[in-house]
Amino acid sequence: MWCSDKWQDYELLDASDGERLERWGKYILVRPDPQIIWKGAARHHAWKQADGVYRRSSSGGGGWVKHKMPETWDISYGDLKFRLKPMGFKHTGLFPEQATNWDWFSSLIRNANRPIKVLNLFAYTGGATVAAAKAGAAVVHVDASKGMVAMAKENAALSGLETAPIRYIVDDCKKFIEREIRRGNKYDGIIMDPPSYGRGPNGEVWKLEDNIDELIGLASQVLSREPLFFLINSYTTGLSPLTMSYILDLKVRSVYGGKVESGEIGLRVSQTGSVLPCGASTRWTSAK
Repeated sequence: MWCSDKWQDYELLDASDGERLERWGKYILVRPDPQIIWKGAARHHAWKQADGVYRRSSSGGGGWVKHKMPETWDISYGDLKFRLKPMGFKHTGLFPEQATNWDWFSSLIRNANRPIKVLNLFAYTGGATVAAAKAGAAVVHVDASKGMVAMAKENAALSGLETAPIRYIVDDCKKFIEREIRRGNKYDGIIMDPPSYGRGPNGEVWKLEDNIDELIGLASQVLSREPLFFLINSYTTGLSPLTMSYILDLKVRSVYGGKVESGEIGLRVSQTGSVLPCGASTRWTSAK
């Protein structure tokens, strides 16, 4: 497991009865998490002091009970800065467990000793985009949501990257890759954070189990002659990270060599010291 344990502005305080107790900067939030199946284990005093609580509705969906929580506020991870905005479906605009991956590929970019171009697919609010650009890469940021791309631009500006070589694209990721293949554009690093299920801007249906093999195959065609890394994240329950590892073995390692690693990513719970699983990542790198 890869654990994101270098945060100062984020802390997973406690976990019990299907909910996380989290500190985001100076604000305390309570959010549902389907991985937390244990009950009666809440111990932290801040459960009763939450500034915002996400409550599910019996009719589906849910919403925030805001208490003292503002509409937006900013937090930092090292020299990276992000604007939080609690949204529907319990999201805050940032996945803190991804920090372990930011550290991993940022080190590869800094140590490459050559210009690195990165393609970030399903790029959301740009956590990985900001990290890669801060490490010195030129980044192409692709997401189907215009609103999420706007938030990514805000995060880049907060991190002092207004003039960094970041290109923002609102598009269906598969269609964008297909055009990049025709144009002959190449990338040294690819980051892919696909949803389990989703729709593109023109109603395109995405289902990870049905589409991920084809998408990785297409993405492998825009890798440069000397690619540096390929990262895939998955939040699909029941899908082993070894599945993604097998696909990367077939599509990337068999062509470029290097190595593939896969595992869960997680956050340590301050109250207990145990690690909460938060999805899975598969990493290919050219280094042996």
